[in-house]
Amino acid sequence: MTQHVGEDVGTAEEQERPVAGATPSTDPAPVRWLSAEQQRHWRAYLLGSARLQEALNRQLEDDADMSLSEYEILVRLSEVEDRTVRMSELAASVMHSRSRLTHTVSRMERRGLVVRTACSDDRRGVNCTLTEAGYALLERTAPGHVEAVRRNLVDLLTDDQFRALGAVMGVVAQGPADDDAARPGPATARG
Repeated sequence: MTQHVGEDVGTAEEQERPVAGATPSTDPAPVRWLSAEQQRHWRAYLLGSARLQEALNRQLEDDADMSLSEYEILVRLSEVEDRTVRMSELAASVMHSRSRLTHTVSRMERRGLVVRTACSDDRRGVNCTLTEAGYALLERTAPGHVEAVRRNLVDLLTDDQFRALGAVMGVVAQGPADDDAARPGPATARG
């Protein structure tokens, strides 16, 4: 029997039975499957977020030949003093790995949208700076992007729904306080 994430597979006894061919688990905690209602909400989130990402990426590709992640980098750089951010801080603010950010920034640098320089206070660090050409592209692109955000998200929701979405995603963005504490498992004794 193949089980999908969150699939409602039956009674508690049925859920605790091992799946044929599965590796035995050392974790005695039963899987906390999603209810049918939770599964509907989860799938609606997956579909809705995929459609939103696709629409926003398509608009930016059509209008400015850039991706949503490139646009977000331009926005983050435009919002700080001197339009300059250390690469490690930029990676954290846009939720990219350092290697993914380096690849994206290299592409943007070839287009003249950003430049990288050594940090003056720490030669091991690298700064990313928004160029005038990058800022001009952001100014030209922002109105169409904001309209796409409104058309594909904001205007579809009531003010209360949008506020609730922001509050919920703010909680999700914070994530579990401690990944180990969030996972069910055997208690550990401390001496």
